[in-house]
Amino acid sequence: MGEAKRRKESLGENYGKEPNISPWLPVTKTQAQQFVQWSSTGAWIGIVGLVAAWITIRFVGPLFGWWQVD
Repeated sequence: MGEAKRRKESLGENYGKEPNISPWLPVTKTQAQQFVQWSSTGAWIGIVGLVAAWITIRFVGPLFGWWQVD
């Protein structure tokens, strides 16, 4: 318990606050993890959308062209 009190006295107002990744970047570790999670989710949504568009253009599009009578 004594070490915690000394740490609290030495840190002052910053005690219990999460440290930034680096001194010049005002982003905490939790915020960085959330960014990685959101960007990964967005990337997977983009991949699924790209595959869906490719299937539509590759297979569904020619079917509609085949039905047209010239």
